[in-house]
Amino acid sequence: MSNQSTDDNYLTSTLADLIAIPSPSGYTDGVVLHVCQILKDLNIHFELTRRGAIRATLKGENSSPSRSIVAHLDTLGAMVRKLKPNGRLAISPIGTWSSRFAEGARVTILTDNEPIRGTVLPLKASGHTYNKEIDTQPVTWDQIEIRVDEKCETQEELIKTGINIGDFISFDPGFEMTQNGFINSRHLDNKAGVASLLAAIHSIKNSNKKPPIDCHFLFTISEEVGSGASVVLHGDVSEMVSIDNSTVAPGQNSNRLGVTIAMKDSTGPFDYHLTRKLIKLCEVNKINYTRDVFRWYRCDAASAIEAGNDIRTALICFACDGSHGYERTHIDSLRELSELLVQYIHSKPTFKRDQHSLSSETKNFTDQPLIKDPSVNPKTSIRPSEYDEE
Repeated sequence: MSNQSTDDNYLTSTLADLIAIPSPSGYTDGVVLHVCQILKDLNIHFELTRRGAIRATLKGENSSPSRSIVAHLDTLGAMVRKLKPNGRLAISPIGTWSSRFAEGARVTILTDNEPIRGTVLPLKASGHTYNKEIDTQPVTWDQIEIRVDEKCETQEELIKTGINIGDFISFDPGFEMTQNGFINSRHLDNKAGVASLLAAIHSIKNSNKKPPIDCHFLFTISEEVGSGASVVLHGDVSEMVSIDNSTVAPGQNSNRLGVTIAMKDSTGPFDYHLTRKLIKLCEVNKINYTRDVFRWYRCDAASAIEAGNDIRTALICFACDGSHGYERTHIDSLRELSELLVQYIHSKPTFKRDQHSLSSETKNFTDQPLIKDPSVNPKTSIRPSEYDEE
């Protein structure tokens, strides 16, 4: 375990506040304003895009090359798809998740006038009526509906409540932290990552130690629907670390109580050198970590690359059991993630030559282990071995 420099109470209280704010993709203004206030309190300069993605900057000793750390504020949710004749609502998911994790949830329908409460139920919800049929109905979004907590049993009565097709639906998170450090809640993806980043910034500001280079903190608002960091990333950024959840599950190597460093996701391998720099930071600072590969996973880094940015990217993750369902993490994992972020922000550029987008010189280019002749034992050399240029 690392030598802790971040404040657990600040981290968990920040997370609880974030979790309490509904923010399905497309309905993120409230959580954006909340994070902006936190940044103001930390005396961190920030800018907002038209739709509300945040780009905050912590000034360093040098401005070039700079780095970015990105975490998304948006979560899963749903939208009203149809006002049904029985006075209930058909819904469509926002983001990619299974309807089995929507069943039984308490929700808020965010109408144009006022919030209205309800419950997500399968079409056949009562064993006293449907007997064993309740266990054999399909698991699809067409097989669930919202029972609205209003006096409405017809479509006409439902219309009078002010609910419209296209209204956003927020799912109650059910946040709970046990005495032994487990945190259960919906929407830990990625508000736990955001809280860990804010705790790292809080720690750095309290230390009054200036980082070696500028660091831009990006808070995106549309990762769950694909666009992520494609717009908010700009300026002299040579490397970007994305924060998201690790898939703690059979067949994975994700760390349940520490940081998981992703080597690859569904969009391809992450940058060789930046990834190994993060691994070295973990080893030197005794941060609990493992490596993993995610086959069905996509993060903010992908949208940044697809938008045409020639930058090094990496992905570091907090533990998340039951991702996109009833999620669970542990304070140890969030603490270790936050500590890695502190160490990364205080580290030198991975390669100083990266301040130039193009170069005709190969003298200072990077190197990877290479077997030149398979018949002999390889002599590997990675230059520079420290991943920290002077």
